[in-house]
Amino acid sequence: MTRMTTERIDQLRESLDAVTARIADACAAAGRATGDVRLLAVTKTFPAADVAALIDLGLRDFAENKVQEGGAKAAEVARLRPDADVRWHMVGRLQRNKARTVVRWADEVQSVDSVRLADALGRAVANQTERGPLDVQVQVSMDADPARGGCPIEDVPALARHIGQMSELSLTGLMTVAPIGADQDATFARLKRLFQQVQRGYPGVVELSAGMSGDLERAVAHGSTCVRVGTALLGGRELASRE
Repeated sequence: MTRMTTERIDQLRESLDAVTARIADACAAAGRATGDVRLLAVTKTFPAADVAALIDLGLRDFAENKVQEGGAKAAEVARLRPDADVRWHMVGRLQRNKARTVVRWADEVQSVDSVRLADALGRAVANQTERGPLDVQVQVSMDADPARGGCPIEDVPALARHIGQMSELSLTGLMTVAPIGADQDATFARLKRLFQQVQRGYPGVVELSAGMSGDLERAVAHGSTCVRVGTALLGGRELASRE
């Protein structure tokens, strides 16, 4: 287990204050209330001790990119902060054969990009009789690059309809990762139009998960309700290997 130092706690506090201020400024510039946008801390490669410290600083939503790391970290955080009401999100690409594993620890999967994956998650949830429906978001591919994952824009309405008919899953929104080098305003504006289209058929679709450390301001300007922040909050990934 990584030892939590006073220096690291101070780093996390300062970073959290800075990110929170950025979100507040972005909301003000967009004429939105700060409470409209939720901060999702992406803790991939960082230790459970960092998550525990962020819980102490007031955060409750955390995201992982890999199924095994997420499960192990969620379990360790539960031991470190047994009374904390923590919500875990899977935001990385997910293989169908990992569905059973991810539903054991994730409260939400934001990276559903196909009917086959939705069905695999549905079966996994059905096999866990002690849990209710799994919250999911459709990951939208804004550039149709198969290497990046995501559902092609033209297929999103059909995937949303399919999920909407499943009792094991609850469709909560859309998620995207803006392509590198793309026009951010055009990308997020197109995503917002798609979100509004899906929302007309499914009032429960309320989350628009878009924007990360480098582009959260533009995402907030175009309606994002959830920004996924890793580097700006926890630092460079080289910190994850520190003793």
